[in-house]
Amino acid sequence: GGTIYVVLNTFTGLYAAKEFGGTPALGGVLAALLLAPGLEHIHLFGEALLPGRGGVFAALLIGFAAAVVERFLRRRVPEALDLFLTPLLTVFVVALGALFVFQPLGGWISDVLRTFAIGALERGGAATGFILGGVFLPVVMAGVHHGITPINLDLLATTGTTLLLPICAMAGAGQVGASFAVYVKSKNKQLKKTVLSSLPVGMLGIGEPLIYGVTLPLGRPFLAACFGGACGGAWQAYAGTGAYAIGISGLPLAASVTSAGAYLTGVVLAYVTGFAAAYVLGFDDPPAEEAS
Repeated sequence: GGTIYVVLNTFTGLYAAKEFGGTPALGGVLAALLLAPGLEHIHLFGEALLPGRGGVFAALLIGFAAAVVERFLRRRVPEALDLFLTPLLTVFVVALGALFVFQPLGGWISDVLRTFAIGALERGGAATGFILGGVFLPVVMAGVHHGITPINLDLLATTGTTLLLPICAMAGAGQVGASFAVYVKSKNKQLKKTVLSSLPVGMLGIGEPLIYGVTLPLGRPFLAACFGGACGGAWQAYAGTGAYAIGISGLPLAASVTSAGAYLTGVVLAYVTGFAAAYVLGFDDPPAEEAS
């Protein structure tokens, strides 16, 4: 399970360079430099370099810089020398930038975000989990939830677990509970069919069908789902549940957390509170032709 973290910087730099219009191999090679064991024998300003410092943040910066420098050189290096000279100069320039700028900067970003995330959970505890779990559905709806991925990756690489993922996963669980309340209360056969077909994937951690097909169009059930996610998030923060991997949520995440019992307790709590809130708040049952 930890194998990917050996080459995580390489993949990050490779795809970052590709995304910004550079040669993927150059971005991958330069990002891999951050993990070179020989760095610990090199001293800059009286301190030994630390292999792996900066993590994915430094690798992203390196991939971007590699693409920018390469594109700049290709417009100016004579075509007869381009095949050899452009990669050589790109590696030379960006490698120096990696050691003197990007690795320290990436390390600083990593330290700040990790300290903030862990500190907020340690100081705020359940209250912080309540807020994070409650706001995550709107974040998913806006499509910016992948912005938390680098933070999760950094926490995994530096601490071995991420406390954020189990909390955020509760948003989907709250939505499952709220959607089931819609199924129970609705008289609309088409809406009930939509809920029933979307619940299984929702329980597996894929929330978009329930967001756009059920809770969001009905309004109040979406708020109830946020409340359920907040309650589940509060529990996960209180229990200190950490995840060993990312890319999964819902029930499957129980197989990769520090305590499956604590995690599943939070899932059930989010189900129940999301259901109760949606049942109490109610909703306007749409006519058959308006059902999703």
